[in-house]
Amino acid sequence: MSNNLSVKISRLMSLALRHSPETLGITLDENGWCEVPKLLTGLENKGHSINIDTLTAIVKSNEKQRFAFDDSGTRIRANQGHSLNVDLGLSEAVPPEYLFHGSTVSNLASIQANGLLKGGRQHVHLSTDFDTVLAVGKRHGKPLIFQVSAGKMATEGYKFFVSANEVWLTDFVPPEFIQVL
Repeated sequence: MSNNLSVKISRLMSLALRHSPETLGITLDENGWCEVPKLLTGLENKGHSINIDTLTAIVKSNEKQRFAFDDSGTRIRANQGHSLNVDLGLSEAVPPEYLFHGSTVSNLASIQANGLLKGGRQHVHLSTDFDTVLAVGKRHGKPLIFQVSAGKMATEGYKFFVSANEVWLTDFVPPEFIQVL
């Protein structure tokens, strides 16, 4: 399978498993899981006939590790980034002293005034990896990186979670915990 086709299928899976399951005619349970055969049928109905081995290769090769199979390998879900209300079963975690968030210069004034908001998603996404957040910022314009004083936020009672692919999640980051790098 070509890399372009793999990326196209991965994006379609992201859309269905994070935001719009009806795109592939699938349903997600309360924890965001979908039966693998139903996902494969949904992809086939959209013109992408792949087997479980190809699906596994797409999941494993996804550079951001957006997807995960359950322990039995019979269900799949997105690791984070949902606009749908799903319970990923994440436990509260103690964050490192600093985390990073990638955005664009065009969002600077809003972020300085209002902080980092989750928007249409369940959480604000943060990372320990500077290169990752730089790539996120570049997707939408001239990138801007924010350093978040996550350790200080945690000591003041803000909750953090970490997804299976090591994306740090929180509900809100107030402006006083944000520094532009």
